[in-house]
Amino acid sequence: MVDLLPARPVSLARAPAWRQDQDDEPGRHRSDRQPRILVVEDQVALQQTLRANLRARLYDVMAARTGREALSLAVTQPPDAVILELGLPDTQGTEAIVELRRWYRAPIIVLSSRTSPGDKIGALDAGADDYLTKPFAMGELLARLRAALRRHEGKVIHGQPAPSQVVIGRWRVDLAEYQVTRLDAGAAAADSGQTLRLTPTEWAILELLLRRPGQLVDAAQLLTSVWGPGFQKRTNYLRFHLVQLRRKLEDNPARPRHLVTEHGMGYRYQP
Repeated sequence: MVDLLPARPVSLARAPAWRQDQDDEPGRHRSDRQPRILVVEDQVALQQTLRANLRARLYDVMAARTGREALSLAVTQPPDAVILELGLPDTQGTEAIVELRRWYRAPIIVLSSRTSPGDKIGALDAGADDYLTKPFAMGELLARLRAALRRHEGKVIHGQPAPSQVVIGRWRVDLAEYQVTRLDAGAAAADSGQTLRLTPTEWAILELLLRRPGQLVDAAQLLTSVWGPGFQKRTNYLRFHLVQLRRKLEDNPARPRHLVTEHGMGYRYQP
């Protein structure tokens, strides 16, 4: 099954550090609170390109050209994620990461033209969550950003550790290993223990629901988390993928017990 994704590319000027590629269509509807992204990049052209692409997806964007400015912005207006260049004019990017990690727990994605394993290891050990080398595809950066925001969002719910395994009907969903395994003790030997394949989009939606058992997750939040800010009105995407998830996981997809629709509001995982 092919993921239902928009195909029209965003047309923006080319910058030296990244290549234009097809990505999600920019949305047109802004909610009251969009994820805030801090872009730390001293190259003016690339910073402007990053800001334009992020704002096209309706992210709230702050920008800094130095480590000092970045730390000041992070303290006064804490971002939901940081995109950071290692080669800053006033400090090494790894030093900025270390300073941020004294109190900041949200994702940090490094952009750098440095390709040596030592530079990558140093940045990750300093506290970065991801490392992308220049030149890079803008679509890849945006996908990594969405994934980082989803992972961070799912780590803690109301101060409690998120569940790592959930049982839906005859299936065990392992959120740590991203694996779905059949549990049915009465199944034939050939079926017992079989694994079920989910698409990346199905995984993203399912994880957001399973990490909030019994709680309503509104459609706009799901759309923003999976596709990016600006897709809050594309409810047909959710309907399509929930149908597929129910066909795969529910004993009776027409009358789902676990992946429940709350009409006009959103979706709920009912244990």
